[in-house]
Amino acid sequence: MFEIMSADKAASLICDGDCICVNSFVGIENPVELHEAIYHRFHHTGSPGKLTVISSAGFGVWDKDRAAEGYIREGAVSRLICGHFGAMPSTKKLVLEDRFEAYNLPLGCISHAIRAQASGVPGTLSKVGLDIFVDPRKEGPGINGISRSKELVEVVELDGEEFLYYKLPKINIALIKGTAADYKGNISFDDMFMSGDALSICQAVRANHGKVIVQVDRLVATPSRPRNTIIPGCLVDAVVVVTPEERPVAYRALTGSFEIPYKEWQGWHEMIDALSSTRPASNPAYDIIGRRASMELREGDLVNIGIGIPEMVSRHARKSGMLSKITMTVESGGIGGFPASGIVFGAMIGAASVYDMANQFDLYDNGGLDICFMGAFEVDGHGNVNTHRVKDNFSGIGGFANITAKTPTVIFCLTFNTGGLEVERRQNEVTVLKNGSIRKFVPEVQSISFSAKRAIANKQRVLYVTERCVFELTERGIRLSEVYPGIDIQKDILDLLPFNLA
Repeated sequence: MFEIMSADKAASLICDGDCICVNSFVGIENPVELHEAIYHRFHHTGSPGKLTVISSAGFGVWDKDRAAEGYIREGAVSRLICGHFGAMPSTKKLVLEDRFEAYNLPLGCISHAIRAQASGVPGTLSKVGLDIFVDPRKEGPGINGISRSKELVEVVELDGEEFLYYKLPKINIALIKGTAADYKGNISFDDMFMSGDALSICQAVRANHGKVIVQVDRLVATPSRPRNTIIPGCLVDAVVVVTPEERPVAYRALTGSFEIPYKEWQGWHEMIDALSSTRPASNPAYDIIGRRASMELREGDLVNIGIGIPEMVSRHARKSGMLSKITMTVESGGIGGFPASGIVFGAMIGAASVYDMANQFDLYDNGGLDICFMGAFEVDGHGNVNTHRVKDNFSGIGGFANITAKTPTVIFCLTFNTGGLEVERRQNEVTVLKNGSIRKFVPEVQSISFSAKRAIANKQRVLYVTERCVFELTERGIRLSEVYPGIDIQKDILDLLPFNLA
């Protein structure tokens, strides 16, 4: 039977050594007050300590002093398992200082492993991750020098085929953010941007005889319709009511509480973008890349577009009218709308449906998309891509590995180099005014996020679209397939490559 209680009392339900699973997506829908209650308790008592924290997509709020950052920084956590760390600035720094164990698994594989645990199965099989960094025969999932566990990912063979077997520690604490609880403890998500893994997390905790703690905005006397209840009250142990901070009016477009026709998407997106965007200002190179990449879209395509430079694809698809003829998706579970970016990445404007995250990754893992557009830190001559880690910086693989694993057409959107790059485009001709100081095409990538070998085996079509040319993946490596008008092939391309083209 659930109990309504304060955040501090809810935090007292957590014991030393517990394994917490947080339902959030990068920077959205994080139960912030529950995290801060844990911090206050640990700060004053030293408990709960030696925690393991799991989150499919990360659980920061882009602020080094809010949410879980405080108790992680003070030493309450001994192990962290996440798909993405981008919204956790303080934690990212501590990871690289070897302050605690930290592991990075593909977002969808964590989501599926949580669902497996909910059904009483210890792990999940997947082909996602084979031949990239997380494969134990490559680097494995550990991010720093002390993260050496071999229990999270194993290579197994079944019916003559190789798979990776992903297994998580037993989850016994759920931290969830919902909209409302009714008098039976049923939790609805009506004003939320997504529901993520909420139900699977609660079922797993129930199976492991743990505690489900839910932060809600309000209590309601009238139960929501059964189909709108994401978590039934029988799975809930504690409800913490926290009056939410008032959101800007523009964010109402992300809740799905009212219909947004296609013709209004742009207006709402501009309002949200002004509030939440973290990407750089308009850049001629990005515009050239987005325009060329968008030409690969076909009517009826089911699409995922990554954050950063790939977002320019949707801008040009809108200009050409193609945006109204395709279906967009986002990893958190939205389909059929327009993905938001910046600090509300994971939310969607005008979604036709927002379902559980594990279901979205069922679609991605099985090649259900037609095409995807992703960014890249590095590309080597074999066609391998690194998008999750360079030198002393990392963000994590997120849903990238799942999205690119079997999608028939994969388009990487990246500048030829960076760090001072200047280009201009006039009358359809591109001129490189100044090359950047940092190479993006390298002899060998520092870490593999996308395996060219695996893509060839899957017969995927892979393009690497830059501001001056397009490369295509072949069995012998990448080849130059297109050079833009105005570009000198030798001076602007070949002389700057550290490898021979196929």
